[in-house]
Amino acid sequence: MSNGLLARYTLGFIFIYHGLVPKILFISQTELALNRAHDFLGIAPERIALMGGVAEIVLGVLIVLYRRAIWPVLLAMLGLLLLLLDVMLMLPQLLVEAFNPVTINVAGLVLGWIAWREHHATSARP
Repeated sequence: MSNGLLARYTLGFIFIYHGLVPKILFISQTELALNRAHDFLGIAPERIALMGGVAEIVLGVLIVLYRRAIWPVLLAMLGLLLLLLDVMLMLPQLLVEAFNPVTINVAGLVLGWIAWREHHATSARP
């Protein structure tokens, strides 16, 4: 298995896991606190977590299944960057917690970069 494919599968796993476990199966109190901080038009934080979890699972599956397409990886990278900025603005105290969004988002961005680099290199070959 190539490094790019391994990076893609790992990135997909991260999105599937983080969509399913802390947002759907076992709703994280940190997730709920972040959702409350936004106050999305009175929508319940649990409902936002569910919608976000489903979106993350769908994106993770797209990353894994559409191996020849780079757009799901780029969408994931954009999402990771925007979500990190969101946490920095809304609940910056989370940035110093154990297992914080800085480490997971930066790792996800690096995995996306590896997948993108290999995709670019293989699509440029004659």
